[in-house]
Amino acid sequence: MNFWSIYEHGFARVAACTGHTVIADPRANAEAVLRQARRCAEDGVAVAVFPELGLTGYSIEDLLLQDAVLDQVEEALATVAAGCADLLPVLVVGAPLRHRNRIYNCAVVVHRGRILGVAPKSYPPNYREFYERRQIAAGDDERGGTIRIGGESVPFGVDLLFEASDVPGLVVHAEVCEDMWVPVPPSAEAALAGANVLVNLSGSPITVGRAEDRKLLCRSASQRCLAAYVYAAAGLGESSTDLSWDGQTMIYENGQLLAETDRFPLDDQYAVADVDLDLLRQERARMGSFDDNRRTHAARTGDFRTVSFRLDPPTADLGLRRRVERFPFVPADPERLALDCYEAYNIQVAALQQRLAAIGGPKIVIGVSGGLDSTHALIVAARAMDRAGRPRSDILAFTLPGFATGEHTKGNAHRLMESLGVTAAELDITPTARLMLQEMGHPFAAGEPVYDVTFENVQAGLRTDYLFRLANQRGGIVLGTGDLSELALGWSTYGVGDQMSHYNVNSGVPKTLIQHLIRWVISSEQFDPETGRTLAAILDTEISPELVPGEELQSTESKIGPYALHDFTLYQVLRHGFRPSKIAFLAWHAWHDRESGAWPPGFPESERKAYDLAEIRHWLDYFCRRFFAFAQFKRSAMPNGPKVSAGGSLSPRGDWRAPSDSSARAWLHDLDRVPER
Repeated sequence: MNFWSIYEHGFARVAACTGHTVIADPRANAEAVLRQARRCAEDGVAVAVFPELGLTGYSIEDLLLQDAVLDQVEEALATVAAGCADLLPVLVVGAPLRHRNRIYNCAVVVHRGRILGVAPKSYPPNYREFYERRQIAAGDDERGGTIRIGGESVPFGVDLLFEASDVPGLVVHAEVCEDMWVPVPPSAEAALAGANVLVNLSGSPITVGRAEDRKLLCRSASQRCLAAYVYAAAGLGESSTDLSWDGQTMIYENGQLLAETDRFPLDDQYAVADVDLDLLRQERARMGSFDDNRRTHAARTGDFRTVSFRLDPPTADLGLRRRVERFPFVPADPERLALDCYEAYNIQVAALQQRLAAIGGPKIVIGVSGGLDSTHALIVAARAMDRAGRPRSDILAFTLPGFATGEHTKGNAHRLMESLGVTAAELDITPTARLMLQEMGHPFAAGEPVYDVTFENVQAGLRTDYLFRLANQRGGIVLGTGDLSELALGWSTYGVGDQMSHYNVNSGVPKTLIQHLIRWVISSEQFDPETGRTLAAILDTEISPELVPGEELQSTESKIGPYALHDFTLYQVLRHGFRPSKIAFLAWHAWHDRESGAWPPGFPESERKAYDLAEIRHWLDYFCRRFFAFAQFKRSAMPNGPKVSAGGSLSPRGDWRAPSDSSARAWLHDLDRVPER
């Protein structure tokens, strides 16, 4: 295995091409196709898609019925086949072909010197500016047949899948332009039959607003079909008698735009992206209704024909042609991040409001440390009370200092409680903790500086114990503050500790998102300016449990590793079930260079770090051991709380159901495939 090869990690590089078309000159257009095909081959492209009727021009009109043109189309196809004999990509080119007594608008699939098959356009349009049925026959009922091209008989029909025998999961289906605009596109049936790279050869003249309509349809098709959708439209050279052309190209994968090119180009151009075949397979495996839909339509999807080919993909390092978010739970796009924060915050608020209403409107008891998690839980609680028309004084907030609580964090906690107008109190746990350690015979009680896990958990447990008893005493419920990242690593004290509460609003929120939620709360002015200033001060505070005295700063991340990497891994494991070796490959591309790629808006410059492969591998090992072989028993008993992110949750009643006594060996064995550096 070459760790650096995209094809070793379940990717396939695809391209959507457009260029200068010469109307009614198949020879010139064949050379143009091969010119781009050679460029695609140099880039390691597996599948290259060209516009509709690209060998003649889409706007050829009645010239399409001329034998001189149609004869040259077959010659041009022979030229394309011969010219790509030594090239890597599967080429999908548009051509009009004679068959029986009609002419069909076809997608011709060519690879390494031979024509693999031909897919006719199912639904030639005949409305508004379109009148294709004047020349073109509908191909929607063409299944199971063959067509003769250049003396050879090749598969012909809308029922063709083109599958790479040596690239697992690469299965291509072609449809033509209007086919994607109908209620049940041919590609939908093909996806149910097994295709996961759906390609569309398009003519599609441009009018105002049509480009966005195309994007909507491509995005929708890719998401509904759990597939990649590769779209290439005609551009320069098409006739401007009554229409204009923009050469739009784009590649979507499961609803996400991977690549697109500028419209109205002056020369050849193509969109290139690495499609994640593993991701698509995992999505289909998890979404059982996808296969249920296949069974419903088995009468049509069951008889698709498969044409196999051998790609022989390169094993060299080709880079990675797709954007990999450093923070998959936190989009770098400002508008998307603002929307995500709005939704996440209000999901939490609405869920808490509903829970309080359902159980008789108790007060909220919460421990406030001055750290990010408890801060965020408190401002969620405050807004829930506002929405319910209840006074914030019904929130009973306690700061519970221990042996190592710093004045800075405690001061922030007091300022936040005061500015929010909650019922605030301080309860020092150190006398009780000393007594407990003394009764246990712990060395610390005898003056020895022993700060072991028992020393830490006595404090964590007492804080939760006090909160539960205070809730009993004052008619409240304990609001949990632990986040999704801590649940993944088991970074909590089990039972009577921060693992437990009556309801946990943060259980679906990863650590890397919480700081952005607080920033959004500040910027959207959810609270008064004084609260905003306090929240900003809390954002600038190092993540620390503050349990061990004498340390200048007890940094959580120095002990368990960077939450940025752990959240990256968590997303890939939870949402996609990826192997550690693939996660390491993706993490390296996301994190090895702090200067490349986008950072989320507002992310501090001083916190913008890079991680090399050795660091990524080390913390992946740590994550796998804790997540798969240790922490599940804590998650199996976790309290209720709302799912927030599409990346998933760890509730044993929801996204993640796993045994508490599993082994991590399978993941650690795969991690051995990752080089040390």
